Amino acid sequence: MADHSIAFIFPGQGSQQVGMLAAAYQQFPAVQQTFAEASEVLGYDMWSLVQTGPQEALNLTETTQPVLLASSVALWRAWCSASERRPDILAGHSLGEFSALVCAQALDFADALKLVRKRGEFMQTAVPVGQGSMAAIIGLEDSDINRICEQVTRGDDAVVSAVNFNSPGQVVIAGHKAAVEEAIVALKAAGAKRAMPLPVSAPFHTVLMKPAGERLAEVLASITIASPQIPVVHNVHAATETDPEKIRQLLVEQIYSPVRWTGCIQAIVESGAQHLVECGPGKVLSGLNRRIDKTLQSYSLEEPDALTATAEELK
Repeated sequence: MADHSIAFIFPGQGSQQVGMLAAAYQQFPAVQQTFAEASEVLGYDMWSLVQTGPQEALNLTETTQPVLLASSVALWRAWCSASERRPDILAGHSLGEFSALVCAQALDFADALKLVRKRGEFMQTAVPVGQGSMAAIIGLEDSDINRICEQVTRGDDAVVSAVNFNSPGQVVIAGHKAAVEEAIVALKAAGAKRAMPLPVSAPFHTVLMKPAGERLAEVLASITIASPQIPVVHNVHAATETDPEKIRQLLVEQIYSPVRWTGCIQAIVESGAQHLVECGPGKVLSGLNRRIDKTLQSYSLEEPDALTATAEELK
């Protein structure tokens, strides 16, 4: 297996649910230690929240983001204890990019926890609850979605744009609620198979998030960023960076720029990786990867047995 390179990918918001890490993971010292560390930094019992909820608390953006970060880092550390094999390249979807940077030793874990809690808070408050929304569009070309969003957008009060290019034929749009609703109607008329509003309370990755980006930049200014020990593909331009200052700027821009996930996976494939390990709760990214490139082998670490089996297979 060692002749094939492997990539680790880290999920973002939407993968959180009560009990999302198998309770059996509590037996892993690396997982225990990671959650103890996160609980101490943030001042609440994070393992208890993950295992017993309530779901409403998990869904609060300022909680969701650190919880997902801690879950991904815990699984990464469990992997590092179980296997000597290290990935050749990393990428994360939106929030997952912060998880990737922690695992690449570009960001300190405690710093990242505080950073993503602030990021969640800033994203939540950038647009008043109820004014923004997001919707998944299935079965339409990217170019058609972009064109219709441009047609629907009118000034600063009716903004809608494509924000997550998740896989060919699966794009998420976001913006002002009324503009998103108008775009849904137009996209269905243009031939979209499905257009479904998503259960989120803010229009992530749109220009409406620029105030959140400005506030995040202030927090990031005081945080140390190192050159990654493993290359990380960034959402904004689907390429890797080694310069810490460029990475700092990309983390700001990422809040109000589209997530080019299809491009990120294509960059991973071009790097030579054929095996993608989803390091975090759920299997959302594995499903997207199959649509982007059917030749990729996907693995999930959500269950301890899966981690053991994957470590054995990817020796």
